[in-house]
Amino acid sequence: MDEVFIVGLGQTRVGEHWDRSLRELALEAAEAAQHDAAHLRPQLVVVANMAAARLSHQAHLGALVADFLGLTPAEALTVEAAGASGAVALRQAFLALRAGAADVALVVGVEKFTDQVGPEVESAAATTLDADYEAEHGMTPTAQAGLLMQLYQHTYQVPEGALGVFPMLAHRHAVGNPFAMFRRAISEAVYARAGKISDPLNLFDAAPYADGAAAVLLARASALPRPWPRPLVRIAGSAAATDALALHDREDLLDFAAARAAAQRALAQAGLTSAAEVDLLELFDAFSVYAALTLEALELAPRGRAWEKAQAGAFDLDGELPILTMGGLKARGHPGGATGVYQVVEAALQLRQQAGDNQVVGAQRALTLALGGPASTAVAHVLTREA
Repeated sequence: MDEVFIVGLGQTRVGEHWDRSLRELALEAAEAAQHDAAHLRPQLVVVANMAAARLSHQAHLGALVADFLGLTPAEALTVEAAGASGAVALRQAFLALRAGAADVALVVGVEKFTDQVGPEVESAAATTLDADYEAEHGMTPTAQAGLLMQLYQHTYQVPEGALGVFPMLAHRHAVGNPFAMFRRAISEAVYARAGKISDPLNLFDAAPYADGAAAVLLARASALPRPWPRPLVRIAGSAAATDALALHDREDLLDFAAARAAAQRALAQAGLTSAAEVDLLELFDAFSVYAALTLEALELAPRGRAWEKAQAGAFDLDGELPILTMGGLKARGHPGGATGVYQVVEAALQLRQQAGDNQVVGAQRALTLALGGPASTAVAHVLTREA
């Protein structure tokens, strides 16, 4: 069976792109990925998006993007899985190539939150929750994360503000990422002064919704001309898992079981037994408590104690397992359906040794983990650098 390689990377700066359309953002990222891949032409286009039908009044993005990129009559489709949309799109393209349905595939994640402002954005985000039992009663992802953080702090007797270590780490790492929305470190004092948005969540505990697009070009080994001009990144493992959509339907609200299941399956495919065996981890820090719960689900820290390991520097760029190496969702920004693709682009840059000031020395293996909601959907990919 042919191996699948990531051969092209592209991304736009994450931010508020008031003057640019959804299709224009997708074009910039896709053209960059195609240029990076020596203009290999895809037979399959998979577009990831979370909320365009609601925010941009545009559905049918597969055809829209394929047409705008001049790729018709290529097969094209759209994938939605909340914040995990980009990672699910990558997995679908990967499976298609492994099955021999195409030789080259383009994955584009794109989101345009600034097509709407104010309550409409939070309302659109709430559609990723259980409509009948959560959103209908006023629950939003931010309010839900606030309740989770309350429960986490109470259950494990976590000091007030301790989870701030994760956004502070993300902002430090974003300084070196030219595509990040916020390229400025924040101090503990600045974090502590931030206003509450859903107690105990403050402004720095929630990743900002933003505009952006990221793209990767995948190719089967047999479709690649040789020699290839740059290091190849192989998808060594790909897996997805789900949990109850409504948080109250879970036996343990503080266990991201789907994140653990997806990671374990992807790691096993890559011949690894633990997340501790990779050189970096791009996790889904939509909220500070998500970062803690993910690290604990992957058994990279004892339950209730991930913040202590973070405070000790275990997850810094020079720590035992670097995370959020380009700023994560919190400081790079969270462009919805594109986020999972950004994670893969950033991990691949690390493995190519192209991460600039944020380079993890000697990185050979990376794990990316994207979440839809509080790990209602989880998608993991293990990437390896090939000679």
